[in-house]
Amino acid sequence: MKKELLLPKELIDAFKKLDTPSISDAMDKLRIPCGLLNIKPVVPDTYMCGQAFTVHYLPNGEIKGTVGDFIDDIEEGEVAVLDNNGRLDCTVWGDIMSIYATKKGIAGTVIDGVCRDINVIRELKYPIYTKGTYMVTGKDRVFVDRINEPVTIAGIQVCPGDLICGDNTGVVVVPRIRAEEVLQVALEIEKVESQIVEKVKAGMSLKEARQQTGYHTLQTPDK
Repeated sequence: MKKELLLPKELIDAFKKLDTPSISDAMDKLRIPCGLLNIKPVVPDTYMCGQAFTVHYLPNGEIKGTVGDFIDDIEEGEVAVLDNNGRLDCTVWGDIMSIYATKKGIAGTVIDGVCRDINVIRELKYPIYTKGTYMVTGKDRVFVDRINEPVTIAGIQVCPGDLICGDNTGVVVVPRIRAEEVLQVALEIEKVESQIVEKVKAGMSLKEARQQTGYHTLQTPDK
């Protein structure tokens, strides 16, 4: 990844301690669309956080191509973000890619589309988030037409270097240039929610704990 796109390791490590609902609430407050609708974990209880390496596919037609060897260019700790236009009828990721990605230390994969060979993927415990699974190959059906340019995943723009976080709940995209701002808001939200838990454990009603901490407006944008 280009040096100017790299986020500080400390910032990424801080995001790794957050769950996607906290990040989503923070981004609601900042009016930043982030949730990837219907993109779900294929392997339960895995977590993913890293900067995006983006790949875009087109259908084969008069112009044809291959599904590509882009994975050789993805660096350790990055997330492969594959825009297959939401297609459910052909896959662009399977067992060989997962084995190689695990070996390289790639943080995970997000697909606006489907994957296959999930038995191997689950054995590897490789973090991958897709719209589902299907066995039919994408070879001779789609081809890679560009890499590391903006793509669209579930209606959300993803640019190279954006921060991608995924857990059991789903996946969120944090624009690289807003990452520090999002982190600070998310940490504040988590702090307040922890206070609510402590108050409830001490015997306070949930209603009162929420009123005292301003829970109902935590994610509301500032005027």
